[in-house]
Amino acid sequence: MFLTMTTDHVPAESAPVDLPQGKVAYRVAGPAASDHPPVVLVHGLLVDNRLWTPVAERLAADGIRSYAPTLPLGAHRLPMNADADLSPTGVAGLVLDFIRALDLSDVILVGNDTGGAISQIMLGADSSRIGAVVLTDCDALGTFPPLGLAPLFRALRYPWLVARLASALKAKALRHGPLAYGLLTSEPLDPELTLDWMRPAADPAIRRDLAKLARGVDSKVLLDAAGRFGQFPGPVRILWGEADPYFKVKLGRRLSEAFPRATFATVSGGRAFLPLDHPDRVVGEILAAARDARQPDPAG
Repeated sequence: MFLTMTTDHVPAESAPVDLPQGKVAYRVAGPAASDHPPVVLVHGLLVDNRLWTPVAERLAADGIRSYAPTLPLGAHRLPMNADADLSPTGVAGLVLDFIRALDLSDVILVGNDTGGAISQIMLGADSSRIGAVVLTDCDALGTFPPLGLAPLFRALRYPWLVARLASALKAKALRHGPLAYGLLTSEPLDPELTLDWMRPAADPAIRRDLAKLARGVDSKVLLDAAGRFGQFPGPVRILWGEADPYFKVKLGRRLSEAFPRATFATVSGGRAFLPLDHPDRVVGEILAAARDARQPDPAG
């Protein structure tokens, strides 16, 4: 498989990988030959792999190779096959297929927002290629979606309604308001980036993909996955923003208690998009997870 090789720390687009569900674009950063385990970065709803750029750059500076796919969660530009299963469980299977296609092992799996939910579902189904996990503010346990975002998820089930929302959100004031991206970061987002995240929704096939995901969102899916977290032997690090209006600190703490080898830490003033707002803290947890994975399980 062709990979775009880089000599610096800037994530570079690779040729899309062919999966059973369709072509998936991704960015890679860091040295091809690394003594560190690979890192796979899983983003959430209505963003793409650029959510992880600050994290990927810092990991590359530490000699760690990372892979950031753009998943079919509404900001993707490559529509999936019409018959692809894009429910949360189906997207979790896609992430596993992505890892297999790149022949990665001992992966440090890092998830944020809806991507954290996808990571948990995958972990509950097949953790054979996962060595450690880092989760930041995300859906978990009985929260999928969070109460404040439930109306949005209901709207996303209908492609025609998504088209109207996408058109309205071309206005920066609405796009950066409390019903869209406005409450997800501590600092204002780049308006060109958020506009670019909305552009793919002009494509009916992208709206179709997004509707498949939204229709499958159900807390039972995450509760079922959580029932198998006790079987995961690797270290898990949970990092949570204290000011997140959607994913409360107590949810992150409860999530950490579901794993046998988990730590829990918070970020003062942090909100959902910690990879953009506080990339140094996220990278710190990834590095710690890599160190933890090299240590034997203290429980034996």
